[in-house]
Amino acid sequence: MTQHQTPAPKTERNAPFLQSMQREMNQFIDRFRGHPMTSPGDFFEALGAPAFPALDVVETADALEITAEIPGVNEDDLDISISQNVLTLKGEKTSDHEDKEQDFHLVERRYGSFRRQLPIGFTPDDGAVDATFVNGVLKLKISKPAGANEPVQKIKISKA
Repeated sequence: MTQHQTPAPKTERNAPFLQSMQREMNQFIDRFRGHPMTSPGDFFEALGAPAFPALDVVETADALEITAEIPGVNEDDLDISISQNVLTLKGEKTSDHEDKEQDFHLVERRYGSFRRQLPIGFTPDDGAVDATFVNGVLKLKISKPAGANEPVQKIKISKA
């Protein structure tokens, strides 16, 4: 007598995929448990995503050029400093939205702070940093001081 095998139902064939997806969702949710979200940086950190704000860094022979996208932040709410060869960008974003109509009144407030640090490998001379902030995009040009472009010395490893 010939036995016919009926194909497994779709849910059984997809079980490993669904179990894997469930595991990933549980891990995603577990990242947020016990981590109060006090800033956008906390949210991105919990996601495992890069810190806010995103930075583009270009090094030339005589300067570092850094671009940071910081939408919704006012220039007055930014604090930019360099100390001990580390560039620090700090800021706070606040947003209020009010919508009034005949049948309802809606007010939304959003806020959050961020702090992003980037080691730059040198301390620039006074007045050697140019900064512009237009339409939520911060551009910094940090001129390197004399001696910042010292050649790299390769170390040869000898066999013992």
